[in-house]
Amino acid sequence: MSNYRIGQGFDIHKLEEGLPLIIGGVKFDFEKGFVAHSDGDVLIHAIIDSLLGALSLGDIGAIFPDTDEKYKNADSKELLKNVMKIVTQKGYKIVNLDTTIKAQRPKMREKIDEIRKSLAAILNTDIENVSVKAKTLEGLGPIGEVKAIAADSVVLLEKI
Repeated sequence: MSNYRIGQGFDIHKLEEGLPLIIGGVKFDFEKGFVAHSDGDVLIHAIIDSLLGALSLGDIGAIFPDTDEKYKNADSKELLKNVMKIVTQKGYKIVNLDTTIKAQRPKMREKIDEIRKSLAAILNTDIENVSVKAKTLEGLGPIGEVKAIAADSVVLLEKI
């Protein structure tokens, strides 16, 4: 493997009334939450996919299959910690992470710094290496209609 590896990830989950909403390890006070096998944290799931992709290890389902009951209602922060152990064991560290949350509602702006801090701690990297942006979809499609939330992630790893 080379000294640098780039990975890209994506996730989307449907929203439903009365379920908890956790994004980037941060709980939101919102009337809807994710329909998912785990806690459905789309941002962390996209980050996991980008990290695994950078190391050519597949996607989140390859390591944490939704057919395995031990991952039912799993805390995505714990899944990400496990993936970071793999990254470290393979001899890599995060250079930088760039992510985008796609949500019409709730508004993300007031939680972005808290999400960045949460992710930096889990990823064992400086907060300056963690970018979290948010976009609405201008009312278009299932995200714009507040039926789903999605996230994208790109990560650059460097050989330690």
